[in-house]
Amino acid sequence: MRIVIFGPGGVGGYFGGRLAQAGEDVTFIARGAHLQAMRNLGLRLLSIQGDHIIHPVRATDTPAEVGIADVILVAVKAWQVPDAAQAIRPMVGPQTAVVPLQNGVEAPAQLAAVIGSEAVLGGLCWIVSFIEGPGIIRHTGVEPHVVFGELDNRRSERVEHLYQAFFRAGVKVSIPDDMTAAMWEKFIFIATISGICAVTRMPVGVVRSLPQTRQMIEQAIQEMIAVAWMHDIKVSDSVFDWTMAFIDRMEPHSTFSMQRDLMAGRPSELEAQNGAVVRLGKAVNVVTPLHTFLYHSLLPMELQARGQHFEGMEL
Repeated sequence: MRIVIFGPGGVGGYFGGRLAQAGEDVTFIARGAHLQAMRNLGLRLLSIQGDHIIHPVRATDTPAEVGIADVILVAVKAWQVPDAAQAIRPMVGPQTAVVPLQNGVEAPAQLAAVIGSEAVLGGLCWIVSFIEGPGIIRHTGVEPHVVFGELDNRRSERVEHLYQAFFRAGVKVSIPDDMTAAMWEKFIFIATISGICAVTRMPVGVVRSLPQTRQMIEQAIQEMIAVAWMHDIKVSDSVFDWTMAFIDRMEPHSTFSMQRDLMAGRPSELEAQNGAVVRLGKAVNVVTPLHTFLYHSLLPMELQARGQHFEGMEL
């Protein structure tokens, strides 16, 4: 299989690196200093489960020179998906599987609008990781786990082949019975904990321990479950307990990409996480007061990071 990683950051760099290390035919689409470091020094994965160096690395900033891929893992930030959809078009053929690994639930539709629904799978992943420096991915928490499948839940040949590739690489991999429900269950977790950790500027160990912020976590999860059910998404009856248990198992120092981006003054996934909860709730007349508070509280920082000018102020 010819596998392309579009966006080798904390997610794409880690999972693509593990596939390449296992001998899969992997090409990374990268840019700037990260691309140069990968070409010259290889890709370093610094992980709580053991370090790896992948060298040489096949990497380019020109998708058109890659040719048609069997699989494209789209691992850019959620707000970059529409541009990524345009950029990957030269690599998409009749049998290509495009797997989005972003936080949120809107990426498959955004990709399908550009490249066609037949190419797009559902996907998600579990990992706490980030780019530590050019050519270096740091994995600091959560057992890496990738989940994907056809959006109509059939067990296709291309899904089976990708499953086997991850299995050979020693990466935990799953094909859910209900792909859309699985994406929503990850969405419930990530929008809740990212938003609360971002607004408090604290790691997960703090917000889950204080009774006041733990109550916020519980309310945020419950709001999202209500939105999911009104959208006819059959999330598990145990999703509340499972999500709380997962949060309680996380390494206490863990932070989240949206939180880190906002705190660093970078554009974030706010619109795809808490903003999406608010929009999706309004669409089915479900009130989401806590997610609305999180979204509105974080929005000024998001707009500032995107260069928004406010009346009477230069930010």
